[in-house]
Amino acid sequence: MIGIIAAMNVEMDSLRSHIENPVSETISGIRFVSGTLEGREVVTAVCGIGKVFAALCAQTMILRYHPECIINTGVAGTLTNDLGVGSVAISSAVVQHDMDSSPLGDPVGLISGINKVSLPADDTLTGQLSACAKVLGIRTRTGVIASGDQFIADNARKDAITRTFGAIACEMEGAAIGQVCYVNRVPFCVLRTISDNADGSSSSDYPTFVSMAAEQSVRLLLTFLRS
Repeated sequence: MIGIIAAMNVEMDSLRSHIENPVSETISGIRFVSGTLEGREVVTAVCGIGKVFAALCAQTMILRYHPECIINTGVAGTLTNDLGVGSVAISSAVVQHDMDSSPLGDPVGLISGINKVSLPADDTLTGQLSACAKVLGIRTRTGVIASGDQFIADNARKDAITRTFGAIACEMEGAAIGQVCYVNRVPFCVLRTISDNADGSSSSDYPTFVSMAAEQSVRLLLTFLRS
């Protein structure tokens, strides 16, 4: 079984419309829908926005459904000129850009308890998703995806995240899901279509492009599941 988590309904509704024999169950306020998608057994969830909801969802999914891997899908802001709106960022690793115990001498982004800044995504998932994007002719880049409980719409903050972590995209859930998967030893990958530039234009770009960007992620996921 493959687990698929999105933060918002706009990122999940289209994907769920393809599920055969869906079974729905609500746990801790999160609706999990399982069934068959492109011949593969899947469980899907809309976790809600932010790292706490994302972690709650991922842990519940792992304990209840025991997925062999988890993919976090949805949209993100770009942190590189290589990725414009509609192109796809695929994680080689994830970081939490708003974790900061540096006054104690720690590196920015260090996750206490596991003592890591960067959590590696699964190489096989990353490679397969990248290959599917190439088949579809979707512009993509693999790299670090940064998560935090902030909608980034400021050039200074954008530049700081890029400078500190070398990240290619920013969003609000993927690294929390990555942390839960890491401690549970479940392979994971974050797949995000760019919806905005994570700068001063984001507040207007995001509402305009979020649905299109979400559909691009769904298209790529369906191709992945068929492969």
